[in-house]
Amino acid sequence: MTEPATGVIDATVLDSSESDERSEPAWGAVVSLALGVFGLVTAEFLPASLLTRLAQDLGITEGAAGQAVTATAVVGAIAAPTMAIVTKRLDRRLVMWGLTVLLIVSNLLAAFASSLPVLLAARVVLGVALGGFWSMSAAMAMRLVPMRLMPRAMSIILTGVSVATVTAAPVGAYVGDVWGWRTAFMIAAIVGALALLVQIATLPKLPPAGVASFGTLLEVLKRPMIRVALLVVLLVASGHFAGFTYVRPYLEQVPVLPIETISLVLLAYGIGGFFGNFAGGFMAERSLKTAVGLAPLLIALSALVLLTLGASPVTAAIAVAAWGFAFGAVPVGLQTWLVRAAPDQAESAGGLMVATFQVAIAMGAIFGGLLVDHAGVASAFAYCGTATLLAALVAFLLGPKRAS
Repeated sequence: MTEPATGVIDATVLDSSESDERSEPAWGAVVSLALGVFGLVTAEFLPASLLTRLAQDLGITEGAAGQAVTATAVVGAIAAPTMAIVTKRLDRRLVMWGLTVLLIVSNLLAAFASSLPVLLAARVVLGVALGGFWSMSAAMAMRLVPMRLMPRAMSIILTGVSVATVTAAPVGAYVGDVWGWRTAFMIAAIVGALALLVQIATLPKLPPAGVASFGTLLEVLKRPMIRVALLVVLLVASGHFAGFTYVRPYLEQVPVLPIETISLVLLAYGIGGFFGNFAGGFMAERSLKTAVGLAPLLIALSALVLLTLGASPVTAAIAVAAWGFAFGAVPVGLQTWLVRAAPDQAESAGGLMVATFQVAIAMGAIFGGLLVDHAGVASAFAYCGTATLLAALVAFLLGPKRAS
């Protein structure tokens, strides 16, 4: 599946001590990366649950406060493909420690922000940490465990996303109401500090094995399997965010659910994602093509069920939970696919995936909004189903031929 590497070798080339036959997987280090991801995603989600109080306290509009989310996404998209280049001569352990320190600094800046510029600066710092961490996580996992255990390692790392997705918004909203929004950011800083301590205790030395460059990114893009994987990322992410961004108004309008029930349905979505993450790792260890193909296919089926049978509250709730399960399985398979397609340049491949994902999020949200405004909420779900079905077809027809 993987073509021979040409051009400049990335900083993740494996030496003889980091081969596919690593006898002792460094699971403690893998767990430390999961804690880092949990801290990052928690910090990323906090503004959404604290927006009203935050805007009132800083004397700005909610729309202006919402730009804190935009700033993080934009900077993350830039940082992801360039982080390996900027840090090309540094031990990867030091880079991870540095990114976690940026997470802590970001939360502290936000907690003590007195104006919108300071808040935006905090979110820019978070964007650097987020993009860099995501772009390097799969490459780090590849050096910590044998390649055959990569899906399991990525599943553990992505558990941080699942737990943060379920807990960050409701806990952030509760803390913000009881103790104030600044306290929520302080707690997020403490979470980051705990993750840093575990990383210091568990991450082994991982010296760079080569020099990364912008030529590396171009070389990776020339590989057919990388281009196919990025196409799947673009289709899945744009389809998902075009539809799921508007799932609440859909549940209010079609099955006509009260807000209390909608909250429970969204909780079921988060729990489904938690278990989907492990299911994705289980499938990817056995058949990578199945893992990357079945997940978007299940999202497409969920969208179809919502479009045709969504008037039933029970059916709608089951479809949304299945959607969460499917989307939880998506990153594990795709990260594993990209690393196996470019094991010698895994950081560059990871950076390209994160950048593509961020672009797809923006595309999906914008296109979904246009569809909802001009053709109703159902049209966004129709696009979601179409895009994810195409992603499944591409994965099954052009995806990895075997599990390893």
